[in-house]
Amino acid sequence: MSEDRPDPTRIVADADVLAADLLVGGPARAVLDTIRSHSWLTLVGSEPLFDDAERLVADLADPKLASDHRDRLDALAEIVDHPEGDHPGLAAAYRGDAAHLVTFDDALASVETGAVLKQHVTVSVRPPSAFARLFDPESLWPAVGDGEYPGPDRDRSA
Repeated sequence: MSEDRPDPTRIVADADVLAADLLVGGPARAVLDTIRSHSWLTLVGSEPLFDDAERLVADLADPKLASDHRDRLDALAEIVDHPEGDHPGLAAAYRGDAAHLVTFDDALASVETGAVLKQHVTVSVRPPSAFARLFDPESLWPAVGDGEYPGPDRDRSA
């Protein structure tokens, strides 16, 4: 990908989306299933981001489930470092060259925040329902792969 544009195959799911994937399903699950089922898509995260997700799951469910979920995230994602105190989702997107941040945080997805972010980083911030509806791996394939779109090539539960 271009040095001045983030990679459209790299996606950050905020802590709330990671927890909802596990505990609720719905659009959050659809987002993560898309990432899990395509080997050429990368979930980008950070230790602080996954710490937040683990805390959410532990608070809403139980610590053992949270720990197991964290292990799966660590195995699936590419972990990036970012300065302490940065918003974990935004920082992971910036430091991880991700084009997408999926979050339930309405403030992050607002037009006002988008205008401020655009001055510093190029990232699409969407709620899971919008991302699941708009993100199409098949239409992205010609930019990243050769030949016909192969479809999902990995077990989404992996």
